[in-house]
Amino acid sequence: MPPAPADSSSAPIARIGLLHGAGYVGGELLRLLARHPRATLHTVTSRTFAGEPLSAAHPSLAGQAPLRFVAPDEADLHALDALLVAGEHGQSMKTVPDLLANGLDGPIVDLSADFRLRTPALYADWYDVTHPAPALLRTAVYGLPEWTDALPDTPLIANPGCYATGIALALAPLAHQKVPFTAHVTALTGASGSGALPSATTHFPDRAGNVRPYKVLAHQHEPEIRQTLGPHVSLQFVPASGPWTRGIWGTAQVEWTMPVPAATLAEWYEDAYADAPCVRLRDGLPSLKPTVRTPFCDLGWTTEGNTLVVGFALDNLLKGAASQALQSLNRALGVPETAGLSVSPSASSLA
Repeated sequence: MPPAPADSSSAPIARIGLLHGAGYVGGELLRLLARHPRATLHTVTSRTFAGEPLSAAHPSLAGQAPLRFVAPDEADLHALDALLVAGEHGQSMKTVPDLLANGLDGPIVDLSADFRLRTPALYADWYDVTHPAPALLRTAVYGLPEWTDALPDTPLIANPGCYATGIALALAPLAHQKVPFTAHVTALTGASGSGALPSATTHFPDRAGNVRPYKVLAHQHEPEIRQTLGPHVSLQFVPASGPWTRGIWGTAQVEWTMPVPAATLAEWYEDAYADAPCVRLRDGLPSLKPTVRTPFCDLGWTTEGNTLVVGFALDNLLKGAASQALQSLNRALGVPETAGLSVSPSASSLA
């Protein structure tokens, strides 16, 4: 667990830009930044809503954020201290290299999958695209705050995927022991995980009261999870859509070669997340509802003999996207990691 940055209440107010701010994750970022004590929104882009107030796409922001959307090609980004990019997969790998080449000064946090994988060939395998900036994959930092070193002076941070966040946080304390194991993961996500554009699978009459598996053993978050956990961990992942709006709930059944005492497991997790303000350890497997609309990932486990089950729950739009990006941004700017997140210092304690 990397150390948190020191308190920096005297740091200057950072000017933040957000590219592609009209979607669900963009809305969450705007709401978080609107109350951030050490940052201010400077520029928010959207092609669809260019010239309109932010509340045109996010009605809850009426009266809270006076900015208007600007078209991406009209945005002045050189006055910024940092940039968040919330576009669809495939957009950032084309625009971010140009931004860096043109001298954008300050960290960029990209919320797409475009810079998460270190191996360029994996983009052809999992995203059906040839990566146009493979050199950046070697320098981008994977922004899982609980398992990433300090971030000052990092030009590009790749925000993890939502499933990848929950699964990696659930299994990393075990993977850290360097003992080979297999994890069978089943996880369900809400409809907001599919984005703001409607589709047949997110249509309410089909989704309500229904559970539907998809991309079984072939979800695009698998390579970044394996990259985080290491080659000694074998992952079998079954994702499913759940009949709710937001949140991910899942379990990982772990196959060990020998029993691990409950006290040892508790020690591993408590040591790993003792200083992690956005991870809460639960007694037994967690439920979903306590994490919805919060920046927390809840973890818990149960064990019997050689069988270990680790449960995880998180909000896919917050800890799985926006609030996690803000954690990394805060660290890159040298301000407290939880600035703007309203997190209690004791939030990570065993409950």
